[in-house]
Amino acid sequence: MKRISIAALFIVLAGFLSPAAVADHNANDPFKLVREVADGLFSRIANEQAQIKQNPEVLRTIVAEELAPSINHKYAAAMVLGRYRNDTTEEQREKYYDAFQKYLIATYAGILTLYDDQQVVFEPAYAIDGQKIVVVKTRVLDEGKPDIRIDFKLRKNSKTDEWSAYDMVAEGISVLDSKRAELQGLIRQQGLDSVTALLLEKAEKPIEKKELGV
Repeated sequence: MKRISIAALFIVLAGFLSPAAVADHNANDPFKLVREVADGLFSRIANEQAQIKQNPEVLRTIVAEELAPSINHKYAAAMVLGRYRNDTTEEQREKYYDAFQKYLIATYAGILTLYDDQQVVFEPAYAIDGQKIVVVKTRVLDEGKPDIRIDFKLRKNSKTDEWSAYDMVAEGISVLDSKRAELQGLIRQQGLDSVTALLLEKAEKPIEKKELGV
């Protein structure tokens, strides 16, 4: 699990890209899309390291400005909600989607406190003619440690032909599946309103420096 945390530092943030956001990138090329979003985000983090070290809350702002517009939080949240959607109202879902977005921003900001200029290597692109699901493979390099393998899963919009990421798999562990398993149990036991309140509570906690493996 320690290696999964390090991996998340780099790449999980590029997941769940919305069609509106990818329009500014190579939306018709999933390989370039993943690379451009990751490069843009981490360039800003590198440029603002001094401010971040003084105040980790700066990362919340960076994530909100650089990443949040590119996250299809409704899609991600809906996938986590799954079949329990039928037991909720539209108003409940909208509040849940909003809380889920705030929760993601805070979670990603916390993970990014681990950033220490490690290198990400993108595997070569391959022919994708006719495919609707594509896997973009990467490796995270950390000197003196084994490579961390990361796969992005992207799907093609049949109407716009644009690609968007919907999951990240770190060494065989799916982020989407993990969040679904974690939150669906709470939704089943406590109801969506309770889970929405819990997400907001977690989102509002101060951003603090994390240690590897936390």
